[in-house]
Amino acid sequence: MMSLPFYQRHHEHYDRAYRHKALSSTVSQYQKETKSKSAVYAQGSAAYARGSAAHRHSSAAGFSLDSSAAYSHGSTAYDHSAMQSKRSAAYSLDSQSLSTSSAAYSHGSESINKLAAAYRLGSEAYNFGLKNSNLMIEDQSYKMSPKAKRAKQSLISEDKENEAIDYSVPIFTGREVNISGITDTEEERIKESAAYVAKRNLFATGEGVSVSKVAKTTSEEEHHEKKSRKVAIRESAERVAMKKTLEDTQAFHKKLNQDKLLHPPEFIIEPRSHTIWEKENVRFNCSVAGWPAPRVTWYKNNVPIDVQAHPGKYIIQSRYGLHSLEITECEFDDTAQYHASAMNVKGEVSVYASLVVKRYKGEIDASLLHSRNLSLSPFAVTPHGYASRFEISFVDKFDVAFGREGETMSLGCTVVINPDIKRFKPDIEWYRNGVLITPSKWVQMQWSGERASLTLTHANKEDEGLYTLRVAMGEYYEEYSGYVFVRDADAEIPGAPGAPLDVQCLDANKDYVIVSWKQPAVDGGNPILGYFIDRCEVGTSHWTQCNENPVKFARFPVTGLIEGRSYIFRVRAVNKAGVSLPSRVSEPVAALDPADRARLRSHPSAPWTGQIIVTEEEPAEGVVPGPPTDLQVIEATKNYVVLSWKPPGQRGHEGIMYFVEKCVAGTEDWQRVNTEIPVKSPRFAVFDLSEGKSYCFRVRCCNSAGIGEPSEATEATVVDDKLDIPKAPGRILPTRNTDTSVVVTWTEPPDAKELVGYYIESSVEGSGRWEPCNNNPVKGTRFICHGLSNGEKYIFRVRAVNAAGLSEFSQESEPIEVKAAIAAPSPPYDIMVLESVRDSMVLGWKQPEAIGGAEITGYYVNYREVVDGVPGKWKEANIKAVTERAYRIQNLKENMVYQFQVAAANLAGVGTPSKPSKPFKCEEWTIAVPGPPHDVKCTEVRKDSLVLLWKEPVYSGRSPIVGYYVDMKETEAKEEHWRSVNEKPLQKKFLKIGGLTQGVSYVFRVRATNQAGVGKPSDVTDAVVAETRPGTKEVVVDVDDNGVISLNFECDQMSPDSKFIWSKNYEPIEDDSRLNINTKGGKSKLSFKDLGEDDLGIYSCIVTDTDGVSSSYTIDEEEMKRLLALSHERQFPTVPLVSELAVEILEKGEVRFWLQAEKLSGNAKANFVFNDKEIFNGEKYKMKVDQKTGLVEMIMDKLEEKDEGTYTFQLQDGKATNQSSLVLIGDVFKKLRDEADFQRKEWHRKQGPHFVDKLGWEVTDECNVMLKCKVANIKKETHIVWYKDDREIMVDEEHDFKDGVCTLLISEFSKKDAGTYEVILKDDRGKDSSELKLKDTAFADLMNEVCRRIALSATDLKIQSTAEGIRLYSYVTYYVEDLRVGWLHNDTQIKFTDRMRTGVTGEQIWLQINEPTPQDKGRYIMELFDGNTTHKKTVDLSGQAFDEAFAEFQRLKQAAIAEKNRARVLGGLPDVVTIQEGKALNLSCTVWGDPTPEVSWLKNEKSFVSDANCILKFESGKNVSFSISAVSTQDSGKYSIVVKNKYGTETSDVTVSVYIPEEERV
Repeated sequence: MMSLPFYQRHHEHYDRAYRHKALSSTVSQYQKETKSKSAVYAQGSAAYARGSAAHRHSSAAGFSLDSSAAYSHGSTAYDHSAMQSKRSAAYSLDSQSLSTSSAAYSHGSESINKLAAAYRLGSEAYNFGLKNSNLMIEDQSYKMSPKAKRAKQSLISEDKENEAIDYSVPIFTGREVNISGITDTEEERIKESAAYVAKRNLFATGEGVSVSKVAKTTSEEEHHEKKSRKVAIRESAERVAMKKTLEDTQAFHKKLNQDKLLHPPEFIIEPRSHTIWEKENVRFNCSVAGWPAPRVTWYKNNVPIDVQAHPGKYIIQSRYGLHSLEITECEFDDTAQYHASAMNVKGEVSVYASLVVKRYKGEIDASLLHSRNLSLSPFAVTPHGYASRFEISFVDKFDVAFGREGETMSLGCTVVINPDIKRFKPDIEWYRNGVLITPSKWVQMQWSGERASLTLTHANKEDEGLYTLRVAMGEYYEEYSGYVFVRDADAEIPGAPGAPLDVQCLDANKDYVIVSWKQPAVDGGNPILGYFIDRCEVGTSHWTQCNENPVKFARFPVTGLIEGRSYIFRVRAVNKAGVSLPSRVSEPVAALDPADRARLRSHPSAPWTGQIIVTEEEPAEGVVPGPPTDLQVIEATKNYVVLSWKPPGQRGHEGIMYFVEKCVAGTEDWQRVNTEIPVKSPRFAVFDLSEGKSYCFRVRCCNSAGIGEPSEATEATVVDDKLDIPKAPGRILPTRNTDTSVVVTWTEPPDAKELVGYYIESSVEGSGRWEPCNNNPVKGTRFICHGLSNGEKYIFRVRAVNAAGLSEFSQESEPIEVKAAIAAPSPPYDIMVLESVRDSMVLGWKQPEAIGGAEITGYYVNYREVVDGVPGKWKEANIKAVTERAYRIQNLKENMVYQFQVAAANLAGVGTPSKPSKPFKCEEWTIAVPGPPHDVKCTEVRKDSLVLLWKEPVYSGRSPIVGYYVDMKETEAKEEHWRSVNEKPLQKKFLKIGGLTQGVSYVFRVRATNQAGVGKPSDVTDAVVAETRPGTKEVVVDVDDNGVISLNFECDQMSPDSKFIWSKNYEPIEDDSRLNINTKGGKSKLSFKDLGEDDLGIYSCIVTDTDGVSSSYTIDEEEMKRLLALSHERQFPTVPLVSELAVEILEKGEVRFWLQAEKLSGNAKANFVFNDKEIFNGEKYKMKVDQKTGLVEMIMDKLEEKDEGTYTFQLQDGKATNQSSLVLIGDVFKKLRDEADFQRKEWHRKQGPHFVDKLGWEVTDECNVMLKCKVANIKKETHIVWYKDDREIMVDEEHDFKDGVCTLLISEFSKKDAGTYEVILKDDRGKDSSELKLKDTAFADLMNEVCRRIALSATDLKIQSTAEGIRLYSYVTYYVEDLRVGWLHNDTQIKFTDRMRTGVTGEQIWLQINEPTPQDKGRYIMELFDGNTTHKKTVDLSGQAFDEAFAEFQRLKQAAIAEKNRARVLGGLPDVVTIQEGKALNLSCTVWGDPTPEVSWLKNEKSFVSDANCILKFESGKNVSFSISAVSTQDSGKYSIVVKNKYGTETSDVTVSVYIPEEERV
């Protein structure tokens, strides 16, 4: 809020700086006139004071403060000071002086009350007050305001005992006062205000006001004596006239109040704040209700707006209860707080709105940016204009990124800024680990106007860290962060370590620099032996190794540099496998004296060459330099010692150099270290020292004049590492974070010095393979390890890093499964006993403070016995979790002492049990008073009030509970400060407690009472701070256009599990027959079906799983009448509408607003209004009114940000009028605009191949399943691909798309075909996809349809006779197991046996009746159940049908018997036998028949019998043999065996061919 004076800040005063110019000029003129008449006012004041004093002595004892309060109302109408402010000097009186003045001014409190009531009618003329000036006549409890700071003390009586201290008395003049009504013009109002201000200033400054302590001139005293009688007469006459007017007004009031119709003003629609650019118009609108009709006055910064003083600037209108203020061509000075004040005889109320006028950049007054009187909240003057606030959000954000050294990585976000000011660009900044990143050859940044991106052109491990994008618009900014991981590049030599990182140059001098680096996380599987340091002169490409042997310490002094040259450095690690890749090169560093470098920073010399020219002055006269000072060892390792000193004070004008000397400690054998080349820098690294020995060092200076004296020697220094390798970190603790990350914490190693950071490694449990989680050491003792596999179990270890090296690995952590984190609840607390009987106790407790991220599912109670102060073992009180926070524990021992503990459970498990309760004795409560209430909680917490809820005690005492007492105290107060909130017992179990102090913490408790007395107090509630949290919303009552009255509540802090819980009088709503509750998203609406007296009460709404979001609304009798009146007004519009104003999105993303009236005549017309400003048909709006259909519509091509607001269609048909509005603001507008944009994009999508109907299924007449979708905008090159469960389905032929339908036929669909099907349509214009899941319920629905089609395909039942019996059958297209088949015989379910069987053969479903009998006659039904419906097929197997079937069965049975028993040759005879002459021929076969068949033989169709040559045998009735001992050519021929019995004959042939060998033929 802009910085305002104290009186304006409290909306109670206005000051000279905020007055209108017209008002100021009028005031100054009035002041001059008033000064000339000061004596008149003084005499009137003195006479008035005398009258007051005289009356005070007679009536001070009996006159109460109530009458003075009533007079306060009367003086409000008479004097502008009272209406202007409670702090005004004219309004400020102490109670005694005010009572006296009231008595003197009227003839009693009754008259004063009448005066107040009458003056309320006329008070609108003085309507300069603010919201706090709304003083109600019925309320007599007014407090006096202190004297205004600018007023001086004034005395109105010569009696010192009655002096008015610290209060000011209003001045009453003899001017005629119009109390009959309201002033008619703005000019009169300005004059009235001017009169008040002039009198106030005169009184405050003491000018023109005569009091007892002010010296007067003789002429003034004489003038006072002459005028005093006239003044007294005039005032008496005024009192008589005023009394008569009061009586007339009161009589009028009595008539007016007979029906109790008076209502105070109430703003139905409040004006809303605006932010606009200069030269634009703005309009504030409001709607006011009340009776008599209130008068509305508009103010700017609490000063009434004078329309006539600014012609054309302000337009104030009032029509039909709608009031508006329009400001044309707004300027920067119009930025202010505006408010409308409505007033009638019942009171006054004000509403506020702000206007912010923004300037374009470059036009803003720079002085405003530095003004001390300007506060930037909620308005901010920024380089981007005068804006209320910029809303910055990120879309398409980058996530945790993983890369490898040498790769190019990009991070980016789409930035959405609201409002979108095209002329101004936001400030885009990138940070790595909190350090601002500047563009370089390694980092590039881009801003496209919508998307910010950062590119790592050649990623290195130095680039690893937390990247933060900050987008700033002036003083407003938003940030988004994500971690970037960079792994080592593949080593050139297998097993070589990773490259070192973060190479830096420290303490650079003329010929010396210290190079430092960080050790790599990856050692290649072998310990790192040391590091090589390379240098390169800037401008060349030749690298020189600085050390012959690897150094283990991560710092190394490089000497031998050439003064004035610039160098870069790199480091390589080495292990036994080889040397690593080199690190990223350091920043260039110049070999210069630090003082010279500082001088050259402002005037660099040839920075592009890396060369710095160094010149030396010729010495005028040689001076031998003195000894150096402050020589000390700044670093000592096993390999070198670094010395540091300061140049001598005596050195002449020429440059000096240094010689360094050493000696073994305890000797004086000094040796020069740098014998050949003197040192130029006051730093030097001494190598070639014996490890473990102690040395002393000294330094000499030299120049052309000679070598100076040595410095003082250093103390003995041991050649050893001063910095130890750190110890391993401890207590590695992994905790769940997300489904791909784990938070790892650890403790710092003891005695750690100069830690660089930590490396963390992870390993899948049991794999034995460790992977680094970070490649750049991290500070702190907590790190989030990303990139883990969900569901796997990992273990972790950590090692510390400093310049001396890497510590040993810590102990491995416990395994942890990677998945999103939830935790078990914290322990419940405050366990108390609610009831106790001989063998059971009822416990109560409070909900845990932390529920662990999941809803609490129940509680578990444990108890233990305490014998002589010694507790026993814990026992479980309940096996199944209890959901309430009260539980009765049964089967306890009487007079035994117990302790209890409670544990809460959620999806994560059972939490830690609470601390053991204090001991409780299990005994029968015999006290007469009630037990303690329980479950006491606070809700609807605001800055000055809250609502306390509780549940009745479990133990009610010896008599019923009759009420409750509520106690409260400040949290930090002592026990004796408990105080009762209510004096009388409450019948209800809730209480709204007001009068709280904002920011103060309170606690509460409740006590129940019955006839015996007050019982034990409940447990004390948790501390509650009286504050209204940001974003707090209240329940809002609404009456829609259909007259439906509803209570609405919004919540923007909901979690996925949050619910809206409505209650009436803080009890669950059990009878919802009178209500409708509708919840959608973050909004809930409770609608009344027929609001009546049964619905009176307090309606509250609590949102679960939030931080106490709750609110309530009270509907009393007066509010019910108001709502019903408003509902009636909305229910009966003049022009009946078929539909209210609605909005829809057309195909191309156009927005169509429309409504339809039942009937419109040819003269009907419509006005279209947007945000109370009429809009007309044109390029943006296409409007149409169809009188025949009653349709009124308006079409917009697209919605823009400036189109947010209220749209109204106003209909006029003759004298009949109606209007309908549609509010499109906030989320509703955003959703509509997003839908329009989506539809527009959909239209563009449809310009390529796309799906008109998404993928669906149907079952063909052949009972096959066909997947089909309708496509459009197809061309020859368009391809379609089918997938099942992400695997491509190969289709034999390509689809031609001629019919616009794509299909996939699945024949004989069954369970194996369940899965997810997807079809993709693509060509060069784009692609579209559609998915169909055929699983679970969807698959079951499809199978039911397949079964239905199969059942419908079943043919009628047919009868077929077989040799076994009679078969009933039906054919289906194909059969699936899901189709259930049942058979009924004469409406009775058939029980299947060996004689009665059913089955499926191919597509035939059959019922087989073996050996049928007459009992099998009857009606047969085949039932096919498809999962939803039973399909039946019926056949009648009785009468002729049965007889024919049975006869056929007998025939087939006999034929089967004959076929079974007829004579036959079972086998054994070949068809052809070829045999050599002279050989033996044996043939045999088996015959069968019942009865046993007769056997005969034929040869060449002639009868043939056994003889000596051929022996025929028939044995055992089945074995037949044919034998010839020596065959001859005569035996060749066709032989036939004939078997015969009464059922038939069968013949079997065999051809015998006898041949003669070739040699025998010769």
